[in-house]
Amino acid sequence: MLRCLLLSCLLASAPDRALEPTAVADNVYAFIGEHGEIGPANQGNVGNSGFIVGATGVIVVDTGVSYRHGRQMISVIRAITDKPIVLVVITHAVQEFVFGAAAFAEAGAGLLTHAKSAELMRERCNHCLENLVTQLGESAMSGTRLIVPERTMERSQTMRVAGRDIELMYFGWASTPGDLAVLDRASGVVFAGGLVSNGRIPELRDGQLAGWLGALEALKRTHARVIVPGHGPVGGPDIADLTAAYLRALDQQVQSMYQRGATLTQTVDDAALPAFAHWDLYSTLNRQNALHRYLQLETEELSR
Repeated sequence: MLRCLLLSCLLASAPDRALEPTAVADNVYAFIGEHGEIGPANQGNVGNSGFIVGATGVIVVDTGVSYRHGRQMISVIRAITDKPIVLVVITHAVQEFVFGAAAFAEAGAGLLTHAKSAELMRERCNHCLENLVTQLGESAMSGTRLIVPERTMERSQTMRVAGRDIELMYFGWASTPGDLAVLDRASGVVFAGGLVSNGRIPELRDGQLAGWLGALEALKRTHARVIVPGHGPVGGPDIADLTAAYLRALDQQVQSMYQRGATLTQTVDDAALPAFAHWDLYSTLNRQNALHRYLQLETEELSR
């Protein structure tokens, strides 16, 4: 009981943290999330998002973890420009990227995502919202609701939005079934969504490893100059290589243990990757990834 009371007090007293945009190119900005698991200390702000200011409007990429987060993003955008927000792209169906959409819908912005991401949102995001209310508290999540974009796409396309040429790139099932990356042609900035993590262990839960590695290779062929990853600091094209290196190392380790007859428990406990031990959430996500990859190998073996 005392623990519950202390947690309730912590959730209720967590102050709002101002979002600070990082200018990554001319008229292109990123909001960089904090380290660690979602919790009261970071108010769930662990994923990256951003926006592009065009000649006649603003394009937003990903929306944060809550209605409040989305409202904070809009306030920052309004401090930089009074141009209307004309398009919001949700890159993939993971909770820290989708739940600010209600604030943007309320502001009259059009929402767009991949059809498979929209499907995944309908399947599970209401359950994710229940978990977030438990983790962050009802006050922090007040006004938050699931908004599934009505406008969807199924393949890559180029569009001119607000006087800006952008490419919405879909390389197939990668970290999730509907991963999108958004390239701003003028600046060479790519918002990579779930495809790239920088200094944080990527999550294999919804991923297909071969497809993900293929998507990272395709991303490199776009000749992007700057990558805004889904998690971690902005970097150059090489940060896509770092994500690929982790995925290959994980696969090699788990494949080796699987072929030697290791059990699932042994694999989860022993699949250590010291080269990546300094990355954020290594102690939890690497174990989870080992579990998911082991189960994938079992499925692949049964389907032969």
